[in-house]
Amino acid sequence: MKNEKLTTDEYDALEQVAAGIKTERVSACVARNTKRLSGLKLLSFRGDGRLSITDKAQQLLFVRRCINGLRAIAADPLAPLEKDVAYFLGKKAHIIAREAGEGYDISDKGRESLVDIGTLGM
Repeated sequence: MKNEKLTTDEYDALEQVAAGIKTERVSACVARNTKRLSGLKLLSFRGDGRLSITDKAQQLLFVRRCINGLRAIAADPLAPLEKDVAYFLGKKAHIIAREAGEGYDISDKGRESLVDIGTLGM
């Protein structure tokens, strides 16, 4: 995505589409962001005319969840993490399961990643 930063509103629109649009009409949030997100190849229209997120958008949302999870653990070792996020961050050695059995500690690699993320403005 080069340097195309998404706004919180655009992320919200992606998450709403990912969760599934239950009605014929999309929310105002999705409506005002559809054109830009489609242009970035994050949203597409299915054959039936409904919006869906692309694989690229799924990856982007997962990375965002991982970043938010890493930040949460940095702030509170007992912060809950979704299973897939905890697995990924653990596999990449960004977090370490605590010996006490609950929560995670952030590793040096995880701290370095947070610094890098901060400098990128994510």
